[in-house]
Amino acid sequence: MFLAFLAVSFVVIVAPGPDTAITIRNTLFGGRSGGVFTALGIAGGQAIRVIATSIGIVALLIASEPLFLTVQYAGGAYLVYLGVQAVREAIRPRVATKGRHAAEGPAERLAPFTAFRQGLISDLGNPEIAIFFASLLPQFVPPGAEAIPALMVRGLIFAAITFAWLALNAAVVARIGDALRRPFVRRSVEAVTGTLLIGLGLRIAAERR
Repeated sequence: MFLAFLAVSFVVIVAPGPDTAITIRNTLFGGRSGGVFTALGIAGGQAIRVIATSIGIVALLIASEPLFLTVQYAGGAYLVYLGVQAVREAIRPRVATKGRHAAEGPAERLAPFTAFRQGLISDLGNPEIAIFFASLLPQFVPPGAEAIPALMVRGLIFAAITFAWLALNAAVVARIGDALRRPFVRRSVEAVTGTLLIGLGLRIAAERR
């Protein structure tokens, strides 16, 4: 059962989605640390979901249609907002006013706390992860008195795997960062990731259970 849980978790985690898109975007804006702190925020959001699932909050959220829709629309809107920012940066990049490389980079480097906050909010606003933690994850937990500790352990393992995978993505993007930060390439990547975030946000907001 545990191996099946790891297999399903890996498939869910590596599938391209909002987490991957926002990690790549924030790595471009904040370097490797920006991507790693984004991944940490996403994993932190999942850890919060583990606790919420264990005490039944996520089940209540899914059972309440208005509350679920509120979280769904808010999460979708936030992804659209981040996507619009990226697309705007691709069309009209902010440039630094000092230094000989002023024309090649954004005016401000993404702060680690901002990256963490964006990752946290993005994850908490994703209803698909809520459904996974509340409905699919318990299927890999043995019944009985040990169910809650087992659920928490598996949830934290899921969060740790997520962090490792997204941090790896950030490392790869940062490794080729010099090429990606060339004006044309960077703007093209920002346009693609921004469009992806907008599309994912609209898809999340439009989904019906």
